[in-house]
Parts: sequence; C-alpha cells; structure tokens
Amino acid sequence: MKKLFTLILFFVGIVSFSQTDDNPLLVTPSVEKVSDTEYDLIFEIQIAEDWHLYSQYNPEGASLPMTISPAEGQSGYTLNGKATESETETEFSEIWGKDEIFFVDEALILQRITITDPSITRVVLNLDAQVCKEYCMPFDEDFSFSFSLNGGPAEEVVTELSEKDKMMSEAIKLDLKNTTALEGTTIEETSEENNSLFNIFILGFVGGLLAFLTPCVFPMVPLTVSYFTKRSEKKQKSKGLGSALLYGFFIILIYALLSVPFHYLDTLDPEILNNISTNVWLNVFFFVVLVFFAGSFFGLYELSLPSSWSNKADKASGIGGVIGIFFMALTLAIVSFSCTGPILGSLLAGSLTSSGGAMQLSAGMTGFGAALALPFALFALFPGWLNSLPKSGSWLNTIKVILGFLELAFAFKFLSNADLVGHWNILKREIFIGIWALLSFLMALYLFGFIGKKYGKVSFVRILLGIASLAAVVYLAPGVMQKPAWDQGKLLSGFAPPQFHSIYTTDNECPLGLNCFKDFDEGMAYAKEVNKPVLLDFTGWACVNCRKMEENIWSQPDVYKVLNEEYVLISLYVDDHQKKLPEEEQFDFIKPNGKIKRIRTYGDKWATLQIANFKTASQPYYVTMSPELEVLNTPEQYTDKDTYYKWLNKSLERFNQTKE
Repeated sequence: MKKLFTLILFFVGIVSFSQTDDNPLLVTPSVEKVSDTEYDLIFEIQIAEDWHLYSQYNPEGASLPMTISPAEGQSGYTLNGKATESETETEFSEIWGKDEIFFVDEALILQRITITDPSITRVVLNLDAQVCKEYCMPFDEDFSFSFSLNGGPAEEVVTELSEKDKMMSEAIKLDLKNTTALEGTTIEETSEENNSLFNIFILGFVGGLLAFLTPCVFPMVPLTVSYFTKRSEKKQKSKGLGSALLYGFFIILIYALLSVPFHYLDTLDPEILNNISTNVWLNVFFFVVLVFFAGSFFGLYELSLPSSWSNKADKASGIGGVIGIFFMALTLAIVSFSCTGPILGSLLAGSLTSSGGAMQLSAGMTGFGAALALPFALFALFPGWLNSLPKSGSWLNTIKVILGFLELAFAFKFLSNADLVGHWNILKREIFIGIWALLSFLMALYLFGFIGKKYGKVSFVRILLGIASLAAVVYLAPGVMQKPAWDQGKLLSGFAPPQFHSIYTTDNECPLGLNCFKDFDEGMAYAKEVNKPVLLDFTGWACVNCRKMEENIWSQPDVYKVLNEEYVLISLYVDDHQKKLPEEEQFDFIKPNGKIKRIRTYGDKWATLQIANFKTASQPYYVTMSPELEVLNTPEQYTDKDTYYKWLNKSLERFNQTKE
C-alpha cells in the first residue's frame, strides 16, 4: 500500500500526458490475404529515438499494454487471439517493480482475422497503446485504421464531419462586435497572473518552512552543515561556502523541475489542466491520497520512496564536485519524502487550476524548494547559529500531527469539488463546515494532551495553539445553522461549498439568490426581450476564485444592486461534465489545428465557447455585452471590489450610449 501511493504520485506527475502534434510514432498499415476467410492486418511502426512502445503482453499493474480491437459498430469478422509481435526488449522497472516488455526503434504487429460475413470488404481496427521516454502518452483517442479486403489501400481513418457538426462548429463561434475591446485582456491577465503566481510562491514557501520543521528534515541540518564547514576548513573557505550555496540552489532546482512535465500539458490543449483539476474521479483520488498522507503524519505508517533510490543517490553524492553536491541535494529530497511528500501532494493538487496551471505549480514548487534550501544555506554561512537551534524532540512530532489535521481538512476540499461537479449533493456547505469544526476540535484535544501520545508536560506553546484551535471551532460552528450568528464566507469563500449549496434550500441554481441563466441562448433571448446588457460569467463548480468573487465581491450591496437590477446574468459552468447535452445538441467541433473535439456535455460546450471566442480557458472570466453581441468593455477576471464595480458601471454606460 505504501509503495502504491508513492507510485501513484509519480504517475500523476509524469505519466498523465495526452496526444501531441509531434507524434513519436509513424504507423504504416497493410493487409495480406491468407485464405478466402483469413487475412493478416499488419501495423509497421517506426518509433522515434529515445522513445519506446509497450507490448500487448506488458504485465498487469505496469505501463498500459497495447490493445487491438474492432471499431465500434463493426461486425462480420473475429480476431484470432492476440496479435503476433516482432522482437521486444524486457527491462525491470523500479517504478512498477516488474519486468516491462516494449519495442524500441520499430515494431511489427500482425493481427490475423477470420471473416464470418463474406459481404464485408473493409475492416476497421482501433490501435491503443502507450509510448514513453521521460514521460508517457497514449495514442490519439481516434487512432484507427481501415483495411481493404479486395486489394485497396490500408490507411488511417480520418473523421468525416457531418453537415450538422460543421454547422454547429460554426454556430458556437459568436459574431462578436467591437472585438477591439478584447485586445486589452493581455495586460490585465498578465497582471493578475503575476499576482497569482506570487501568492502561490508564498504558499509554497510557507509549505517549505513547515516541511523544514518536521522530523524528517530538521535533524539533518547539523549533519549537512557540518559537512560543508569541514570542507571549508580543509579547502578555501570561500569554496566551501560556495558549495553550500550551490547545495541550496540544487534543492530549489530539484523541486522546481517536478513541475516541468505539466508545462507540456499546458501547451497541448488550453482545456487540459481545467479538465484535470475538475475531473470528478481525480478529485476523489486526491481526497483519498490526502487522507492517506494524513495517516502518515499521524504516525499510522511511514511513507517513503523505494530505498534503492536514496541508496543510489547517496552513492552518487560521493563523486565530489558539482555533480556530487547535486546528488546530495537529491538524497535530501528522497530521504525527507515521508514528510515533504504530503505537503507537495497538497501543493500539486491545489495548483492544478484552470486559471494558473503549470506556471502556478512551478511557482509553488520553487517557493517550497527555496524555503527548504534557505536554512541549509544560512547555517552553512553562519555555522554559529546552530547553537541557537532547539534540539530535536517531541515538538517535531507535534508539528507533524498538526499537519495531519490540516491535510484532512484540505482533503475534504477535493471531495467537495467532486460533489459539486458530479452533482451528488452529499457534502453540502453546512456538512463541510461541520467537518472542519470537528477537525479543529480534535486538534485542540490533541494539543491539550487529551488524545494521542503524551510526551510529558504539555508546553505553553501547545496550549496557545490549542486555544487557537478552539477559537476556530467557535468561528466555524455557527456555519452549520440555517441562519449563522456571523458569516463564515469571508474566510471560507473558495474552500467551502457555495452558499446556495445548502441543506436548508433546494435552490441550487444561482449565487446569492440572483436571477441567472445557465444556457447562453436562453439568456441572450431574455436579454433581448428586456433590453438589458449581459454579464457573461464563465465559471466552474470547482473554481476557488469564482466562489471568492461571488461571496466577497458580488455580495457587496452596491455591486449586488447593479447585478440584480441592470444586468442579465448568464453563468456558464465549464466543468459541468456530468450533465449531458440533449442528443440533438451533441456534435463534433473542429479545432483550429484540425483536431476533433467531441461536445457531449454542457461543460464541453461552454468551455469550447469560451476558447473559440475569447481565446482563454481561465475562470472566473467576465464579459459584458449587448443582446446584439457587442462587447461593451475589456473582459474582467478575479479582481477587487472597487475595480469590479467601476468595470460594471463603465460597461453599463457604454450600453446606454449604444441605445441613444
């Protein structure tokens, strides 16, 4: 179990890639007649340098094996067992703990079929497999091949769109007027992004400081620092100090590099990170992982990477020079994983948002590495400071347990995401707040020494922290009532479910009781009827900043009045992938790169509408327009109350001018 979860984290960070335009495989299909009823369907595959393709015989529980299957709706033939393969290679995978079977350079796959319906003249097979180097990716979801049985060519199947698909693909592209107003988004997006990146960096930095004060990292400081101070005694002092600074730099670099694979994701498709962060089952997965992490912080078991990794890194650290220092930093990262892993997992899960994506993750990881590296570099520069450090003791375990409670609280945020996106209506706002209040109460009992292991007398600091935990209970507890004594929304907005997701009301449609539409065409038709401007709100059930805007900005009396009286609100949830479109409204959309996107859910439709017309996939994203599709102002995103209020009024003023 312990190894499974470490592998899952590694898999999420590296293996979850989808197709790219630069496909590392070149597939040439052909067909050979064996008899009147048997044919060999052949795939000749050229594999790019450094890549490898997994065999259909790759063991279960390792990388995905190749599969060959008939295309949907095809009949009249059967596959004669598994395909025969050309020569493969076998290599032990330390990640999976198994011998993996794969092809390099080239592969020849031969699938024999038996014809049961003499009238068929063409066979279509789907080829599904995984190709990897430093990262992995599956074939295109539409990778299928057509084989002619009467001497015609075999070729890759190219999807032909119906007239309906072509028409609806064009219809989703709005005939916007005054599009010059959209040109101002770049500066504002950049400013907002920079602010968001800085905030994520700070959060990562705080996480790194917490990781430093854990039993896995803190005791390593004197040992590591003494190594560099001894080097400075034997060699030039400046050289020893330079090595210590280089050690700190490599710590930062290692953690920053963990985010690099996600930049590939970010460039593949602007919707990928949004789909990842709002996927129901991935959010459930994060919930389970964080609960598991919390268990390790509570001391129920120890979480660690395979010992062979740390042994190899430690051995390499003895090489000396720059390479040796790098492997010393890598050894620290591996050995301290049992304490840093849960914090990094939370950072990974929390940073994969539609509005920030890979850059936010890089900022957070860099901040984490900087906080972890800073103490080692400072103590190497000023070794006398070591004398002022407190000795390792039970206080380190106390910090670990506190982090366990925080992990549990954070875990329920992901379960809440799944509940909202999946429309399960299980984890309502009051239940969520009640769980957080209970966790705060249990943490207070632990800090006061009533539960958990006792390590002698309860310290004054623990008593203070226990009082703070009780204060959190007092603050949170009224949130379970229908009419709370005070509003918890100021601090919990974005974390707790929205206020309309309540056990006390069945109105689960619009924030703050506003009148809103969740269908673009319906909202625009109503706007024409009442001759009011439209506030187009691209939002998401799992969007933290969307909830903050609604509960902290929209709730302000002057802003609320304008929204309620002057605008027609159209809220489009881009992550609503559980609610299917009526069959007659489902279609295949042609992307600018020629790829086909299947529009099957409301979330698919609204996300595509946003990207096709406004060239962005971030939420919240607000556009003001007239019923005639004239853009009234530069689109706005997450911002402060004054800016948003002025933006609404300026758009309203522009609309009134167009009516004159």
